[in-house]
Amino acid sequence: MIAYINGRLIQKTAESVVIDVAGVGYECFIPLSTFYKLPDVNCAASLCIYTHLREDAIQLYGFLTSEEKEAFKLLLCVSGIGPKLARNILSGIEVGELVSAINSSDKARLSAIPGIGVKSAERMILELRDKVKTMAVNPSARFQMQDADSLATDVMSALSNLGYKSPYSDEAVKKARMAAGAGCGFEELFKESLKFLAKR
Repeated sequence: MIAYINGRLIQKTAESVVIDVAGVGYECFIPLSTFYKLPDVNCAASLCIYTHLREDAIQLYGFLTSEEKEAFKLLLCVSGIGPKLARNILSGIEVGELVSAINSSDKARLSAIPGIGVKSAERMILELRDKVKTMAVNPSARFQMQDADSLATDVMSALSNLGYKSPYSDEAVKKARMAAGAGCGFEELFKESLKFLAKR
């Protein structure tokens, strides 16, 4: 099993990255929480890896922190949650907030995550409440600002990966930019956009 990768980042999108390790490119699917913190292309990058084995493929899921990987593995323990949905969950909520929501039985917050309904939220709380109590979560970092046009494009692409369709996502990003201000970064604009989409 591959558990860790260290190499040169040669490609990145909101959905996956490719890391060159000694001439071999490894594609790793990532949550947005990891995408936020990635270095620039051609820079060194390291990821904690979860190797998912299927009958027809071997898929790698990458995380910048061990907390993200641990949360991902815990989510896979919930009936009805596979790797793709677990990744989407971590794209829609930070690990610390996820742990807090499960500990406090906050079904409303969990069911607001794209792809998670009330029943799924209830299963997460029931099946993970005892397990998340042992998790140690580091506070999240702030992220660098991006050019306004590329920032909006990246946010809309991330929303599309979560299943949100245009023109709703486009409108949400425009409203979020007005609410967050010109100096906002990817994370702040993305979260504000999700808030407007949740009000629809």
